[in-house]
Amino acid sequence: MGSREIYPNPPLVLAVIELRHTPTRALSEADQATLKALLAERFPIARPTPGGVNITVTPTGVTNAPTLPSPRYMTRDSTASIAFRPDAIAVETTQYLRRSALRELLQLAVDARQKVAPADGMTRLGVRYFNEVRASVEGPGDWAHWIIPALTSIASLEAGDNGPARSWQGLTVFGTQHRGVALRHGNFEGYAVDPNGDLRRSTPPPGPYYLIDLDSYWTPEHETPTLDWETIEAEYDAAALSAHHLFEQVVTDAYRQEVLRRDH
Repeated sequence: MGSREIYPNPPLVLAVIELRHTPTRALSEADQATLKALLAERFPIARPTPGGVNITVTPTGVTNAPTLPSPRYMTRDSTASIAFRPDAIAVETTQYLRRSALRELLQLAVDARQKVAPADGMTRLGVRYFNEVRASVEGPGDWAHWIIPALTSIASLEAGDNGPARSWQGLTVFGTQHRGVALRHGNFEGYAVDPNGDLRRSTPPPGPYYLIDLDSYWTPEHETPTLDWETIEAEYDAAALSAHHLFEQVVTDAYRQEVLRRDH
């Protein structure tokens, strides 16, 4: 697939894979103990997820689904986790290195799940990247130096005596209902990913950042395929590469040269 530049100073603060599958029975305590044993070498800490709301964006709209607490296993440094819901596997990391490393964690999670409580088929694969783009800005209009005008040109508008835009948010979906990338973006203050959450992350001083949130997804079109690794791997690679291609288009050459390629 060709080599891709690995930047020494990337803005990626959280990478998430969600592999949804056909519903299974609830995992028993024995199931969870077996999962923990299978994952213990790399994910030895059991820490269930709290319940929440799962958000899905497609060209047909946004859906919100409540989630219950689920078994989750974490690394000792709390920078990566694997969670198992009755209808999904979720892999998260705040120390993303490369596509192949994240793919390896996904395979580990799928293999463990299928050994303990197999799912009959997969219904959606999503690969999501949260980027906090941080660079020198004195005002919202300065983001145009780092982020392409297609996303930042609204900063040039004025609302009478209220002056120019101070903040903005956007959502754009590329592709179809079955395959595409949802891009959420905007200028914010603070952090996109909570530094005090269960997953530890590096914490630069709070301040302005530009959010580039890429949710690359695939859903089967005609049938429900089995949960086999060959299909999962191919769709994961396609989704991850689509997100990478879009990210490279939304940042400017100045950001690449002055920030991404800058050593820590």
